[in-house]
Formats: sequence, structure tokens, C-alpha cells
Amino acid sequence: MQNSLIRRERRATRRVLRSELRRRSAANRLASSCHRRPRSLATVAIAAGVDKDTASGCANGLRTVAKRLGVTPAATARTRRTVAGGRAHRTHTVSRYSLGQVCTLVRAYKPRKPAYVAAIALIAAFAGGAR
Repeated sequence: MQNSLIRRERRATRRVLRSELRRRSAANRLASSCHRRPRSLATVAIAAGVDKDTASGCANGLRTVAKRLGVTPAATARTRRTVAGGRAHRTHTVSRYSLGQVCTLVRAYKPRKPAYVAAIALIAAFAGGAR
């Protein structure tokens, strides 16, 4: 009986460790893809560690700054992905910005909401821009 309890505990521990490894691997893959090629502003925010609701709000603010500064996206694409996850029924045009452009936008963005201020600090640290 004692051995089966120990085995059960080991299996549970390994299951938790494997799920943590999967989560960290996915986060690292997302971060490295943001460093390699242009990604959407919300994707860069999520890769920086911002939660999804705050990431979409910050992305909207950064898009407004991009319009104001006249920064054009590095790439545009048509996608069915949504920020909230899953598949959308319609395709959307997505603007993708390089990390250098994101740094420019972050420096010009002055959010007032405390959650957005913290999110912009995370994005600035991720993108390598001084804030």
C-alpha cells in the first residue's frame, strides 16, 4: 500500500511538472517568435507577460499612438484568430509591428490607467526600449 501511494504522488508531481514545462515552453516559443518577425501589438503584449484583457486595451492605445506618429505596420495579414482565443467566423486584417516599432510606440504612449502603466513597463522591458 505504501508503494502505491508513493507512486501515485510521483505521478501527480510529474503531471504538474510536465504541465508547467509545457506552459513555459509555449511562452518561450511565443517570445522568440516576437523577436524573429513582426507580430501584432496584442501578441507582443501577451508575450511580455500581460494578461489578455489588459493586452487588448494596451494594443488599442498603441494603435492610436501609431496613427498619431504615422508609424505604418511592418506587415499586414488576414487572420481568423481573435485575442480572446479560438477561431473567429470572419477574417480580420491584422497589423504586425517589429520590436523596434513597438519600442517607438511605447516611448510615445502615456497611459493613465494603472494596469496599462504596468503593462507598458512590461512591454518596454520585453521589447528592449527604455521607459
